Amino acid sequence: MTYIENIFVCIAAPLLVAAFCMGRKYLRFFLLAFAGMGACLVSAYVNTFFAALYGAAAFNATVEIAPVVEEVIKLLPLLFYLLVFEPEPEKIRPAVFTVAAGFATFENICYLIQHGAENLSFLLIRGSGTGAMHIVCGAILAYGLMYVWRQGWLKVAGTCGLLGTAVIFHGIYNLLIACGGWVQYVAYALPVLAVALGKAAGKLLAAFPGQTEN
Repeated sequence: MTYIENIFVCIAAPLLVAAFCMGRKYLRFFLLAFAGMGACLVSAYVNTFFAALYGAAAFNATVEIAPVVEEVIKLLPLLFYLLVFEPEPEKIRPAVFTVAAGFATFENICYLIQHGAENLSFLLIRGSGTGAMHIVCGAILAYGLMYVWRQGWLKVAGTCGLLGTAVIFHGIYNLLIACGGWVQYVAYALPVLAVALGKAAGKLLAAFPGQTEN
């Protein structure tokens, strides 16, 4: 049996030492990374609880329960950050991405420990795809929150809409993974392609800034 809380402690311990040595300037980054890994840890317990509560099969738990639980719990530390610290809009995006990266990193480590490390090529593909998926879901929230949190009347409805979009993307990814075979490789490629297209679109908009004003 794998005790994921012990894994969390082993990962967090050296990072805490690094955070102490690097000082206050980098403290926010480490805290948000810890929040992402902690959200992954909590999600594992909550997923197990709801799967047992509803007697869900592995397929149903993966497709129907996990996307909702993981995206909601991943959003909670971000809402705490937004409500308590009220950061400037330009600081929201790196915060979301750091939480998403922390979540994906801890999830990949747990998968590696549970399933072994014999097939390096598959682990590389799976790790890249899962990491990109969480980054894409983070991007949906990041760029959306940068806008909706400037509009007082839109904060609640906008956040719920962004969360729903992230859950849908996550659910599609998990559904394709659960199908197995060549379909799961389509799932791994989908978020990587989305990240690449997003970066390309960002560079294109930066190259022609005047076009966005017309």
